[in-house]
Amino acid sequence: MHRRYQHSSIPTEIMRSVVGISETGSITKAAKNLGLSQPAISSQIKRIESAVGGSIFQKSANGSSATELGKLVLIQAKKILEANDQLLMLRGGAPDDTPVRLGLSNIYSRRMLAVMTKAEMANVSLYADSSAEIIKCLIDGFVDIGIYISMTDAAPDPTIEVVDQQVDEVTWVRSKDFTLSPGAPIPLLTWPGQIMHDLMTQALDRKGMVYRIAFSSPDYHARIEAAKAGIGLTVLPKRLVPDTLMMANEYYLPPPGMPKMILCARSEFRQKNEKLLDQLRDRFMSM
Repeated sequence: MHRRYQHSSIPTEIMRSVVGISETGSITKAAKNLGLSQPAISSQIKRIESAVGGSIFQKSANGSSATELGKLVLIQAKKILEANDQLLMLRGGAPDDTPVRLGLSNIYSRRMLAVMTKAEMANVSLYADSSAEIIKCLIDGFVDIGIYISMTDAAPDPTIEVVDQQVDEVTWVRSKDFTLSPGAPIPLLTWPGQIMHDLMTQALDRKGMVYRIAFSSPDYHARIEAAKAGIGLTVLPKRLVPDTLMMANEYYLPPPGMPKMILCARSEFRQKNEKLLDQLRDRFMSM
C-alpha cells in the first residue's frame, strides 16, 4: 500500500477533502459531506501537507482557512478534480459514475477472481493487500467496500457498516514432504504485523513452543510458494488450502485462533451498491 501513496501520486480523494474543507470552512463539515470520519480527513490533509512541504490550512475565528500555500494547492486540486470528471464523461458517464473500489485481503484474491464473473466485476476496481491495509483504506476513504480477515466483528470506524461476517476456520499447512526434526524450532512462513502471523505466534507462545522465522514476505503468494518448497509451516483458511499443500495435523501443533471474514462498506456507498454486496454475500461469504 505504501507505494500507492508515494508523493509522486496524490489520490483524488485527498483533493476532494481539500476542496471540501475550503468550501465548508470546517473539517467536521467536510467529513460529514464526504462520508468520512474527522480522523480520516485529518490523515489525508497530513499526507498532502507532507507532499507539498507545508501547512495548507490554519485555524481562524471562522473555522479552517487556507494558507498561502493552501490557496495554491486548492487551485490545483480543483483542476485535478475537473479533469478527472471530464475524463469519466468521455465514455458517456456522469461524474459520479465511477467504479466501485473494492479492497480485498490478499488471502481472498484468487477466490474472488474464481467466483465473480467478468460482467459482475465490470464496474469494480479491485485492490488487494493485507487485511490491516484494507481496513486503513476503508477508514481513510480510499476503498468503498472491504473484505478482510479479523479477530473482531466490530466495524473499524463509525462511517463503516459491517454487511456480513462469518467464522473462517484456519489450519496449519505444509508441503506433503515436510518433516521436522525432534526438538527443532517450528519454521514459520510469515510476515509480522499480519493477522496470520499473530495467529501462529500466539498459539505457539501459549504452548511455550520455540519457533523461528524461516521465510518472511508481505507477499501472500510468495509464502504459499515457500510452503510448497517445504521450507516451513504457515496458516490458511481451511477452505482455501491449495491442492499442492496439505493440512498439518501433527500432534505438536497447537490450534490457531478462530478469525472472521468481514464484508463491510462505507455507509454512504452501501445503499447504491446493494446489488454488488448481495452478489459478494452469495458468491463469496457462503463459499
